[in-house]
Amino acid sequence: MQYSVENFKTDLEAPYAWPGGYPRYFITSDGAALSYKTASENKNLIVDAIQDKSNDGWRVIGCDVNWEDANLTCEHSGEAIEAAYA
Repeated sequence: MQYSVENFKTDLEAPYAWPGGYPRYFITSDGAALSYKTASENKNLIVDAIQDKSNDGWRVIGCDVNWEDANLTCEHSGEAIEAAYA
């Protein structure tokens, strides 16, 4: 299944997985991690990149839980992305 603008908008509303409340983050086409704060602040760029299938660093291809990576940071802002078990 290809990640769509609708998927992104739905995921943007839920920074924590349910059930469980596990912290989530976005994954771009080049493998980078983006925090929810960055995604929210740059949602128009992300929507455009998804629609255009751009490889400009903003095309989100998924959303996942950060289970244990205590060193995961947002590629754009450098802020730490919360881990569920670290």
